[in-house]
Amino acid sequence: MSKPESRSKPGEEPNPRPNRQPERQSGGDRRGAIAGLIIAVVILGVGWWLARDLTAASKMQDCLMSGRSNCNVIEPAR
Repeated sequence: MSKPESRSKPGEEPNPRPNRQPERQSGGDRRGAIAGLIIAVVILGVGWWLARDLTAASKMQDCLMSGRSNCNVIEPAR
């Protein structure tokens, strides 16, 4: 019977864990996900603000184009 080729050659260090991948830090993957989530929330917030602002400007233009002169928004007294 022949011996398996498990011995290392002279000058090489034996590898104690030949088939294992190096352990990763768990914070690296989560940090990218959190950054992506923050960016998505900022983009959604800017989009919501922009939509409200453009809607208000459109209503003002519609009012002015109809020939009215009192298009300012009147807020009720509290």
